[in-house]
Amino acid sequence: MPETAATTTRAPDALLPLLAPLLHPWLPRQRWFAGKGRRVTGFSLDAATELLPLDGPGPGLLHLLLRVEQPGRPAGEPADCYQLLLGVRDRLPPRLAPALIGRIRQGPLAGRAVYEGLRDPRLAGLLYERLRTPGRAGPLRFHATRALPGGLAPRVLDAEQSNSSLVFGDAYILKIFRRVSPGANPDLELPLALGRAGCDRVPGPVAWFETADATLGVLQPYLHGSRDGWRLALDALAAGRGFTAEARGLGRATAEVHLALARALPTLRLPRAETEDLAAAMDRRLHAAAQAVPALLPYVPGLRTALAAAGGAEGAGAVQRVHGDLHLGQTLRGSDGAWAVIDFEGEPAKPLDERRRPQPALRDVAGMLRSFDYAARTHRPWNAQWAARCRAAYCAGYAEVSGADPRADPALLRAYETDKAVYEVVYEARHRPDWLPVPMSAIQRLAAPA
Repeated sequence: MPETAATTTRAPDALLPLLAPLLHPWLPRQRWFAGKGRRVTGFSLDAATELLPLDGPGPGLLHLLLRVEQPGRPAGEPADCYQLLLGVRDRLPPRLAPALIGRIRQGPLAGRAVYEGLRDPRLAGLLYERLRTPGRAGPLRFHATRALPGGLAPRVLDAEQSNSSLVFGDAYILKIFRRVSPGANPDLELPLALGRAGCDRVPGPVAWFETADATLGVLQPYLHGSRDGWRLALDALAAGRGFTAEARGLGRATAEVHLALARALPTLRLPRAETEDLAAAMDRRLHAAAQAVPALLPYVPGLRTALAAAGGAEGAGAVQRVHGDLHLGQTLRGSDGAWAVIDFEGEPAKPLDERRRPQPALRDVAGMLRSFDYAARTHRPWNAQWAARCRAAYCAGYAEVSGADPRADPALLRAYETDKAVYEVVYEARHRPDWLPVPMSAIQRLAAPA
């Protein structure tokens, strides 16, 4: 693949001193920054690539892979690496004022404004054009599976998420991974595998970009006119409607995805010792969570009992690739009523190798069951029967396609619900404290005797 002549790569040693004073206060405020609550002690650059020259007459576009040093990291573990796309201009138009990061104070670029490049339609459009014309730009590699149309206007999706997404002309959506880890990102790997298996429940990647060892972004068809399952569930609650038909359809869609993943990628049968290791890992996560969120401490004995059952549960040894973070917000329902499953990245807070590890399919089922409970808890008054009916319908739909009812292995299902609820407690305590009572109510239920 030819390297584009307009692309230059600056020496990190020259750029970092200019950018560090601007990034130091800006990065911790970003929604996708994983190190909140810990001070930033330093930066280092893995790569710095000028997709548009910084010293040219127009706006420059700088792609960075930036490592952020923070205390509390285990010995030998590398610092978190973040992907940044920075615009550089002499003068920032008023429409881009909210995207300003700061102004460079010294050096040949002194006085120029640095801003969030994805907010600039001109720079976002350049990124799309790179995907339309596969090739290399310094360490970046661009790939496409089909010819893509030009002239699509970009817009940023402002939905709360741990990455950044751009929509191009209501035809395609580009997810840009902010926290980057070595290895194939499941959000590219699994949809490509599902496409090969003939599964139409997942929008297939049409282009992506990467480095030699990490996935950076994935372009997929944008399902214009569809609505996400979370919003549909909340609308049903607000209108006093049931959601069981939709939940049954979601169960069927989930089972179709699981069966396709099992056809496309290896499945395993773990020995008892390894299933006990999975239960032990859940127990370690519980211990760490209780240290981080003391409200968990009174429930730890009961939760440990629920988690320990996973080690000897009947279905614990059958593992395969799964979604890894399945909930209502990761599903879309089209105008024809068909469900699609999206966002196969897994839980972003977990290491990439853990997210790519085969797991029991019940892990995804437990995530969706927790999501029905979440939706019902956001409604006043709390409608316990609404959630129970949705959970039952979802499991029934899953059984219709897979031939196996998730409720037939209650110990394993309860263990994965517990593990998910513990994760939710830590997430809400860090990011949305007002939501903490929602998973805590599940903790109380799951810690009680089965």
